[in-house]
Amino acid sequence: MPSPRIEDHLTPQELEIWNGLNSPVQIQAFLDQTPYSPEDRDRCPVTVMHDRLAHCLDGGLFAAAALRRIGYPAFIVDLLPDPGMDDDHVLAIYRVNGSYGAVAKSNFVGLRFREPIHRSLRELVLTYFEGFYSLDGIKTLRYYTRPFNLAAYDRVNWMTTDEGAQVIEKRLMQLSHFPLITKEMAAGLTPMDRLSYDALMTGANPDGIYVPGKKKAAG
Repeated sequence: MPSPRIEDHLTPQELEIWNGLNSPVQIQAFLDQTPYSPEDRDRCPVTVMHDRLAHCLDGGLFAAAALRRIGYPAFIVDLLPDPGMDDDHVLAIYRVNGSYGAVAKSNFVGLRFREPIHRSLRELVLTYFEGFYSLDGIKTLRYYTRPFNLAAYDRVNWMTTDEGAQVIEKRLMQLSHFPLITKEMAAGLTPMDRLSYDALMTGANPDGIYVPGKKKAAG
């Protein structure tokens, strides 16, 4: 059986990088420097280090593992649209003095890091609302899950095997979720304005943008 310790699977150069990720900001910087993967595959944190590629699930798992190394619990949260509207998006969440922050990998600049200043999980999730939109400019964020404790799934080696990451993806799909806005609110939403649309698309990999009916990597 492979070792569940990330450190046992890294090259000396990778280990130096891994051991240098000593704050949420440094973890986010690593993910920002990692190209976005449009592939329909899941990478565990070790494979993210090896390949230097990640989509949002990969990045969420990587961030959760890196946060865990520096003393935070390994929790992720999934943000969801209505089915068929858009991709979901995975956050690694952490708390400082009781307030929530997040680290995330995204194809969109507005769906990444959040400072730990949010008094509730819902308050944190709401900050992603304006930047969570589809190709046709519709704001699509509708639900979020409860925090998912990855430590409960250490038995599947999610930190060191891609198969373990796939187990986490399947489990995320089964989690109950909470509505962020009402149907009446959703019906009254205005489309993204062109200035915000273009600004928040800066640097996006077009191959990783969700197209309805075509499966793409999350986030």
